[in-house]
Amino acid sequence: MAVEEIARQMTGRLTPNGEDRQDALLPSPMVQNHAAFLHLLPDGGLLCAWFGGTLEGKSDISIHVSRLAPGADGWSEPAQVSDDPARSEQNPVLFRSADGGLHLVHTAQVSGNQESCLLRWRGLGVSGDGISSGNPRELDLPRGTFVRAPIVLRDDGAWMLPVFRCIAPEGQRWTGSHDTAALAVSEDAGATWRLTEVPDSIGCVHMSVVPLGSGRLAAFFRRRQADFVYRSESRDGGRTWDAPDATDVPNNNSSIGAIALRDGRIALLCNPSSAATSLDRRQSLYDELGEDDAREDAKGGCSPVWGVPRAPLALCISDDGGRTFPVRHMIEDSSGTCLSNNSEDGRNQELSYPVLLETPDGTLHLAFTFKRRAIKHVRLAPGWLEARQTGGTAR
Repeated sequence: MAVEEIARQMTGRLTPNGEDRQDALLPSPMVQNHAAFLHLLPDGGLLCAWFGGTLEGKSDISIHVSRLAPGADGWSEPAQVSDDPARSEQNPVLFRSADGGLHLVHTAQVSGNQESCLLRWRGLGVSGDGISSGNPRELDLPRGTFVRAPIVLRDDGAWMLPVFRCIAPEGQRWTGSHDTAALAVSEDAGATWRLTEVPDSIGCVHMSVVPLGSGRLAAFFRRRQADFVYRSESRDGGRTWDAPDATDVPNNNSSIGAIALRDGRIALLCNPSSAATSLDRRQSLYDELGEDDAREDAKGGCSPVWGVPRAPLALCISDDGGRTFPVRHMIEDSSGTCLSNNSEDGRNQELSYPVLLETPDGTLHLAFTFKRRAIKHVRLAPGWLEARQTGGTAR
């Protein structure tokens, strides 16, 4: 699909794609739209947040939010809820606190320097008049702390925000080579935060925490080394974690989404491809920014791999707590080419950065980046998984 056709279809309207699936391309005035996050509202509606602008890393990248009202057949025009003219604002995460307040946390970095990132927190309002945002405040966490996955409540009510630490040695350029995983924990409703590190997690990012029951939690990670999705486990409610180990699902150094389904199985939405399945490579995540930087690339750490195709998009199912995912359903496919982040020339074909949500009636909602031009929403009717119990493996 050409970029012009994608733009024409960005109406937000849900259209049938088979008997038990509906698809929509969310409306946006921006040429680049990436990193979707879904949130279920108390009235049964949905919010989708993402970042949009001209190019990831540019200072015109801001957070946008659209609403799918209960019973509506399409998404609303988005509201821009952040606007920092000096920083690229990325990776929104939505959270509703026990007092009913709706909150947004997102990153804010200078150009492609992820080690410069700070985290901002602000309130959101949703009403018949639209979506509004409050003034941001900076979280008391080290520079370079990034987010992507939902907040999880600990058994004592503490907030656990999965993060990854983007680290660059002094005087060197960030490349992802020293990134590690952690949880930012708040025991005072977000007023203060402290970090709980995941041991031996270099290269493991985008930590997604899933409850297993009886105080056990599993976490799933994207890997900078573009080999496999990795998994860690906690047996004390998230206070301590095992060192991550590889699952059987390939990973291409791109984001994943993981949830526990109502039936106890774990669903993982991802691109099951890796550096072993493609020779495509690019120098870094921010090749196109073209900004002068005399620093040398970071030395040591792991060896990040960038440019592995971000496709197919598959829904992978585990019935052993996420150790293996033998059932894999194809959601969408393309060449997955991501050697450029450009959203206007049609070269980028990625189906990436997925998020997954199950509503109480069993409906599955998926959202992901569609060729860097749009955010795509897929609604799978209750029973969609059951109708495909025979399973199968995505490419």
